[in-house]
Amino acid sequence: MAREGRQRGFWPLAIVFGLFVLFLYGPVITIFVLSFQGPEGGLTFPMRGWSLHWYAELWKGLGVVDIGAALRRSLWLGLVVMVLTVLLSLLAGLAFRKKLAGGEALFYVTVASLIMPSIIVSLGIGLQFRLIDGGVKWLLESIGADEALEGFTTTLGMFSSGLGAHLTWTLPFGLLIMFAVFNRFNPAYEEAARDQGATPWQTFRHVVLPLIGPSVVGIGMFGFTLSWDEIARSSQAVGDLNTLPLELQGLTTTVTTPAIYALGTVTTLVSLLVIALALASAAWLRRRRPA
Repeated sequence: MAREGRQRGFWPLAIVFGLFVLFLYGPVITIFVLSFQGPEGGLTFPMRGWSLHWYAELWKGLGVVDIGAALRRSLWLGLVVMVLTVLLSLLAGLAFRKKLAGGEALFYVTVASLIMPSIIVSLGIGLQFRLIDGGVKWLLESIGADEALEGFTTTLGMFSSGLGAHLTWTLPFGLLIMFAVFNRFNPAYEEAARDQGATPWQTFRHVVLPLIGPSVVGIGMFGFTLSWDEIARSSQAVGDLNTLPLELQGLTTTVTTPAIYALGTVTTLVSLLVIALALASAAWLRRRRPA
C-alpha cells in the first residue's frame, strides 16, 4: 500500500512551527553553549576554546555580588511560595465545591491579578508596606518604645512583602488548575468511601488526594518556577536583599564576561530540574493511583 503523501498545508505549518521552536529555545541554547567559552572567550561567537573556566569564576563570585546568597534566598522563597500555593489552592478548591456566599466575586478578585501589569502590582505592594512602616513608627513613638524605634527599619522583606507579591502571581494559576480538577471530579468515589465507613479525613487522604495528586504536583511546580524567575513583581517589593533574578538583571549591565552566561545556565538548569522532578512525581502518583 503506497504511503499517503503529506497534505499541501503541512510544510508551511511545519516551517512556522520550526521557526517558533527556534525562536523560543534558540537563545537558551546559545547562552548554554557560550557559557563554555575558554578563558580568552567573549560574549559572542566564534568560540575561543572550550572549558569550565567561567563556571569556576562564577563559583568565586562576581564582584561585590554574593551569588550564593542570592541563590539560597531565591530557593527558600520559591519553596515557601510553592508550599503556600499548593496549600491555599487545595483548600480553596475544596471550599469552592460548595456554593459560597460571595464566592464568585472572591474568585474574580483573586484572578484579576493576572491581568494587572506586574510592575504596577509590585509598586502598589511596596507603597502599601511603606505606609505600614509609617504606622509602625507612629505606634512605637506613641507608646514610647524608643529603643525599638531606633532598631526598626522596614516591614519590607523577602518573606513579607516579597512573599505576598509572588503569591499574587502564583495563586491564580493554582486556583484555576484546582477548580478545573474538581469541576470534573466524580463525587461518587467519595460517596463509596463514606458508604464503607470512612471518615471525611480518610476519604480525603485515601480517595481524593491520590486522584488529584498529579495536579497538586503540577501546582507546586508552577508555584516554584513562577517564583524562581520572577523579576517585575519582586523589583519593588523584596526590600534590601535581592533575589537571584534581580541580581542577574543587575549584572547584565556590569559583567562583560561569559560568567553571566554560566549564571544563566545554572538558573535554567534549576528550573529544568524542578520540572523533571514534578513530572517524575506526577508519573509515580499516576502509577500508584487506585483503579
